[in-house]
Amino acid sequence: MKSILNQWTRRKFLAHAGSAAALGLASPRANRLALPSSPSLLRGRFLTHISVVRVNQIEVTPNRSIGQDESAANSPAAILARREAFARGCPEGRMTWAISWLALHDTRQEYQDARRLLASFHDRYADEITFIPGGYFAPMYNTREQIRVSIHQALNRISKMAGNGYRPQCLIAGFMDAENQRLLATDESIHVCQGQIWSQHSIDNGDGDGGICYPYYPSRQHYLKPAQGPEDFIDCVCLDGWTCDFLSARRNGFEGGFNSRMGVGPIETVQDLGQQVGRKEMLDTTAMHFDQGHALNGFGWVTAIWEVSIGHDQDLTWWLQSVRERWPDTRVINEGEFGLEWRRHFSNNDALNYRFDAKGTGAPGSEKNLELRWYMNQEFRLALLQDWTTATPRMVIDFTRYDRPARESQTLQREWSLMNVLNQKGTRPQDKPIRLGEMPTEDQRLIDASYPELKTWA
Repeated sequence: MKSILNQWTRRKFLAHAGSAAALGLASPRANRLALPSSPSLLRGRFLTHISVVRVNQIEVTPNRSIGQDESAANSPAAILARREAFARGCPEGRMTWAISWLALHDTRQEYQDARRLLASFHDRYADEITFIPGGYFAPMYNTREQIRVSIHQALNRISKMAGNGYRPQCLIAGFMDAENQRLLATDESIHVCQGQIWSQHSIDNGDGDGGICYPYYPSRQHYLKPAQGPEDFIDCVCLDGWTCDFLSARRNGFEGGFNSRMGVGPIETVQDLGQQVGRKEMLDTTAMHFDQGHALNGFGWVTAIWEVSIGHDQDLTWWLQSVRERWPDTRVINEGEFGLEWRRHFSNNDALNYRFDAKGTGAPGSEKNLELRWYMNQEFRLALLQDWTTATPRMVIDFTRYDRPARESQTLQREWSLMNVLNQKGTRPQDKPIRLGEMPTEDQRLIDASYPELKTWA
């Protein structure tokens, strides 16, 4: 097993490297060619922002931390500055606060004041306050049973902290195993979990590529696998944690000197690329979902988790203001609200049909001449890459089948990905780009059943 501590982090990359779509919800697979007109479908543009309050950079278990002590950067003044920056960007918006185990229990006066401040945000703005276990990486460092216990205890403590019978509608987890997402729904009556970090691999402290980057109900077999039917269904909407540029996200870690997590997060954009280029990338990534994605599919969703300790409050204000000016109908709501809104429209995964069609933005790692098309449904995900300036053949860079059995890690390790036929990261010998027409017959038949129009690209 690879040592988790030997892996690059986003911050290490910055210190060493310098500055280096389309979604659709359609009817079941027999008719996935066009967006249906059913009024029951989710419509509009949605943005969710989560801020994390913590003591240590990575609190992997309730009694073990790695990384830096960040208590000074999580002061009540810093928390208030974050909320004011959010309000300047979107006065009527609601956000989610994720508080760590240590920040919930720290007896120092500044943390007592911070907890009272968060409770006041709920009372004044209807912000959501919830728990973040494991510093994003709970399954990598802690057993499922220990995670369950800490979630239960922390949620009860948050309810007491906020008072008046408050109960969060979601959990912010980074990565979360399928069993604890099931227990979150059955034992805690919480039906939304930010439970995966889409496309993350060889970066920070956990790997989790292979899933769907928009909402789905996970399978009991694997948190990245959409449930295939009632027998493996978990009634907990699983959400991504960071909206990333699809072109950069296809990379493995910092392959080629680029940051695979580049998108709407400040560390990978303004902190790495400078304000002008970084802010443009944040807005260009947002546009992948709010322009063509919205036109093709009826709704778009952009999300990000920003730690209070990283600052960048002015960039948050700018981003929210820019989004509201360009897409004034955007609903800026908290994470639980968005997940439950999706859940009200969809009771299972049968109608999943997410499509993304993204051209590179020109930022480092997002080649302007490349176009990446994603197709994601209950049975598989498929990615096609092409140089649109030369009309070269479209190549399959990812084909992950969800109709096959899957199994999560049963030991404490960083690898929690779901990879089978072909994976975009290119980490295995079989992960070589291939033409559609060169794929095995069985795979071609599965793709054709959902997207017969792709036959012309074989």
